[in-house]
Amino acid sequence: MNITRSETLILAVPKGRILEELVPLLEKANIFPEKSFFNSEDRKLLFNSNIKGLQLIRVRSFDAATFVAYGGADMGVVGLDVLMEFNYPEIYSPLDLKIGKCRLSLARLKKEGKNFNKLSDQIKIATKYPEISRDFFAGKGLNVNCIKMNGAIELAPSLGLAENIVDLVSTGKTLNANGLVEVEKISDISSRLVVNRTAFKTRTNEVSEILSKFQEALNG
Repeated sequence: MNITRSETLILAVPKGRILEELVPLLEKANIFPEKSFFNSEDRKLLFNSNIKGLQLIRVRSFDAATFVAYGGADMGVVGLDVLMEFNYPEIYSPLDLKIGKCRLSLARLKKEGKNFNKLSDQIKIATKYPEISRDFFAGKGLNVNCIKMNGAIELAPSLGLAENIVDLVSTGKTLNANGLVEVEKISDISSRLVVNRTAFKTRTNEVSEILSKFQEALNG
C-alpha cells in the first residue's frame, strides 16, 4: 500500500560535501536511507528509510531551506548562511548539527590590501548572499551594489566585475590561489537541523522523535 504525503515525514538534505559529513551523523541517529540514496548516479530524488513514514529528499543546499519553508519537506539540514540570507519566518532552527563548519567572509584582491582606505559612494560586491552583504555593510553605514553570482565568485575582482566578494571560506586556499585575501569574517557557519513551523505544531510527536535521534547522536 502506498503511503500518502500526510502520512510521511520528509527530511530534505543537501548534496555534496555537507551530505558526506551528514551520513555518519545519520548512522549515529539510527536513520538509514535506502541503498540508492548513496548512489550519486541515481536520478531518483525521494528515498525511503528504515523508519516507517520517514523519507529523504536529496537537493541543492539552498533548495533544502525552500522545501522546508514552503512545506514540501517537514524538516531539513540547512547551512546557517542560507538561513541568514533568506530569513524564512516559516522555519524553526532548533539544533546545530556541528557539521559543514566554515565562515562567511569578505575578501578582496591582495594588492588592494585589507583596509578600505578610499571608499567610493558605492562598493561593488560579487556574492551568492546579497541580503547578508547589504545588512553587513549597512551596519557600517555603507552602501553596496551586490552582483548576484552562483559560482566562480573568486574570479570577479581580478576580472573587474567587483572589487570585493562575500563568500564561504574554509581553508582559504581558493582565495589564495586567486590572489585574494580575507578582509573580515561576517559569521561562523555550520549546518542546522530545521523544521517547518506548521509541521512542528501539527506533527509534534513525529518531528520530536527525529529531533531526539539527532540530539542523542550529537551527545554520543
